[in-house]
Amino acid sequence: MLFYNLNKPSEKVDFRTATIQGLGSEKGLFFPERIPKFSVDWMNEIEKLPDDEIAFQVMLPYVGNAIPENVLRRIVRETISFNIPLVQVSEKIFSLELFHGPTLAFKDVGARFMSRCLGYFMKDNVRPVTVLVATSGDTGGAVASGFLGVRGVNVVILYPSGKVSEVQELQLTTPGQNITALEVTGSFDDCQSLVKQAFSDTTLTEKIFLTSANSINVARWLPQQIYYFLAWKQWRNKHKLPVISVPSGNFGNICAGLLASHSGLPVKHFIAACNMNAVVPDYLKTGIYKPVKAKASLSNAMDVGDPSNFVRILELFNSGQELLKKEMSSESISDEETGAAIKDIHQKYNYLADPHGAVGFLALERWLTQHPGDEGIFLETAHPVKFPDVVEHYSGFPVEVPEEVESLFDKKSNSKKLSVDYEAFKNHLLDPGS
Repeated sequence: MLFYNLNKPSEKVDFRTATIQGLGSEKGLFFPERIPKFSVDWMNEIEKLPDDEIAFQVMLPYVGNAIPENVLRRIVRETISFNIPLVQVSEKIFSLELFHGPTLAFKDVGARFMSRCLGYFMKDNVRPVTVLVATSGDTGGAVASGFLGVRGVNVVILYPSGKVSEVQELQLTTPGQNITALEVTGSFDDCQSLVKQAFSDTTLTEKIFLTSANSINVARWLPQQIYYFLAWKQWRNKHKLPVISVPSGNFGNICAGLLASHSGLPVKHFIAACNMNAVVPDYLKTGIYKPVKAKASLSNAMDVGDPSNFVRILELFNSGQELLKKEMSSESISDEETGAAIKDIHQKYNYLADPHGAVGFLALERWLTQHPGDEGIFLETAHPVKFPDVVEHYSGFPVEVPEEVESLFDKKSNSKKLSVDYEAFKNHLLDPGS
C-alpha cells in the first residue's frame, strides 16, 4: 500500500515513511492509494472473529510489509486491550463507549497503535525523533500515555491555555520523562498552525527529526476504523443498518468511519455532530468552505475552526459535495442544547454522557425524529469524569472518579507557557532547556 500527498499527488510513500514523516511536502496529508474492500461474507461472519483478528485484518492492507505480520498482530492486541462495548441507551439509540482505555478517551486507540508502530520503526535508529502534537483536549493525554518511555522518541504537546479540562491537563502535563507540555496562549487552531509551520520549516527539520501524532498522521488516523467494525460486530439488528453519529472537531474520527464504510462496513448514514464551531455544517448548506476562528464551548475537544482531516473526506468523495451529502450530514449543537441533552439523557435513560457524547446523542435523536424507522449509534468519546463540572452541573448527578484519575491529583503538573509565536516555539525545539 502506498500513500500519496494530497497537496502533491506525485509524492507517494509507504506506511513506514508516512508514519515517520507525518506530513508530506507543502504540508500535505497522506491518503491511501487504494481503499481495501471487505466481502459481504466477511462482514456476515464478523461475529465469529476475535476482536484482535478483526483489528489485524482491518489494518493489514494499509501497513503492508512495512511491519511483519507477527509484530502487527502484537501491536493491534495491545492497541485494543480494553473493552469497546456497544451499550443500549434507549429503544433505538446505542452508545459506542470509547472511554475504557488508559486515558479514558477514544484517542487511546490511535495513540497506542501509532506509538507502537513508531517504536518498531525507530528501534534501530540512532537519531532520536521528536513527536509534535497539538491537542484540543484528549489527544495530548492519549499520546503522552502511548509514548511514555518509548526509547528514542521525545514528545512535545501543545495545548491551548485555559481551554482543556483539569483532568485533561493533568494527563498531559504530569507524565514527565520523554513528554514535554507547552501551554499555548491561544486556540487549538493556533497550536495546530505552529505544528504545521514546524514541519514545513526546512531549517528546523534539517536539525531535528520531526513527526506528528495528530490525526493528520496516518498511523493515528487509520486505526480509528477498528472500533466501527467492532460496533458492527455487536450490532444486534443486522437487517437494519445503523445511522452513526460522530462528535466531530478535527474530523479524523468520522473520516475513518467513512473510509471503513467505503471498505464495506454496513452503515446507512453518518452524522458529523459539531458544536457551535459549524464550519462543516455551513459548508454542507452553502457549498462554501470557510475556516473561522474557533470558539470555546462545553465540548472543548471539538473547538476547531479549520478541521485538518476534512480535506481527506473531500478526497474520499472526489470533492463532490452532493455525493458527500448522500452519506454524511452535519448538525451544529449549541452549548445550551448540549447542557440540556446531558440532563435529558440522564433523567430519561439513566445514562451519564460527557459533553461530546451529548452532542452526538442529540444530533442522532434529531435524525431519528425525522426518520422514525431508523436506529443508530452515537460515539461516547470520553469518560464524564474528564468534564466533571459540566456533567455534574447539568445532570445534577455526581461523577464517580475512577482510581486512575484520583492518582493524577497527587502528581506534579509541569508545563511551559508559550505565546503564539513560531520563532519562540522553534527556539524551544532547538534548545528545550532555554
